[in-house]
Amino acid sequence: MHLIVPFAAPGSDAGRAAARSLQLPNLARLLGQLDPQARDEGDEWSLSPPHERALARALGLAGADGAIPWAARQARADGVDVGDLAWGLVSPVHWHLGTEQVSLVDPATLMLDETTSRDLLDAVRELFVGDGFVLAWGAADRWYAAHESLADLPTASLDRVVGRNVDGWLGSNPAARRLRRLQAEVQMLLHAHPLNAAREARGLLPVNSFWVSGCGVAQPEQAEEGLVLDDRLRAPALAEDGAAWLKAWETLDASAIAACAAALDQGQAVRLTLCGERAGASFAAQRASTWRRLRTRWQAPAWPALLESL
Repeated sequence: MHLIVPFAAPGSDAGRAAARSLQLPNLARLLGQLDPQARDEGDEWSLSPPHERALARALGLAGADGAIPWAARQARADGVDVGDLAWGLVSPVHWHLGTEQVSLVDPATLMLDETTSRDLLDAVRELFVGDGFVLAWGAADRWYAAHESLADLPTASLDRVVGRNVDGWLGSNPAARRLRRLQAEVQMLLHAHPLNAAREARGLLPVNSFWVSGCGVAQPEQAEEGLVLDDRLRAPALAEDGAAWLKAWETLDASAIAACAAALDQGQAVRLTLCGERAGASFAAQRASTWRRLRTRWQAPAWPALLESL
């Protein structure tokens, strides 16, 4: 099995200090029996975060930074006939206007229902179609657009943009400028739209823009056996909720990490990939030998320092 853990690293100085108090016995035991493998070094400004790069490798997907075709893959899973078109994930979002920047609120917090989502997509459809895009609905928080300009368009993952200034992630090539113009048109259309007025009357944030990511043409996959991406750390990390992140790590240690350790003890091949904002680190072993069990007793894996390095 191969477990990929996004947002495994503390994201702030306070988080790093708090993380040192974590009790993760299963992670410590597992790391003591696994051998270090490849380390994926990067920085927090890459368009594709480390966990997306790790997942792409595990699925056999190719793509440059910000150009892994996640949209076509997810659209196909949502029942869209993607054909050989280049697709982008169009996420309906709320842009928060602050005093010094415009930031993107996590779409998962919008509580967007299917009916409203479909109505919003219909409201903006002509803007996209008039510019040559094909639109498809996939789920309440997932719309899809196809256009030849999306074939090689690098875009920032939502996981990079949530909570941050959108200006730093908007791209400047011609295809990106087309999307920026569409964003402006959509924002004007949705401002004070009756659908948003109804949402605000219910105490919900308006959907006032969109974000495009994961562009490209669908690719064949060759997924590793037993591949699991456990993203339970994502929401508290993006919300900068340190207490919830610590609790989620403890729950992860008692569940998915413990399952990896048990699988290794049962003679299964195990791979663990921990990912932070900048880097990802992989560890693997074919089985838990007597030597590995003894090594766990003699060595105390410095997993807090490992997490901080990511």
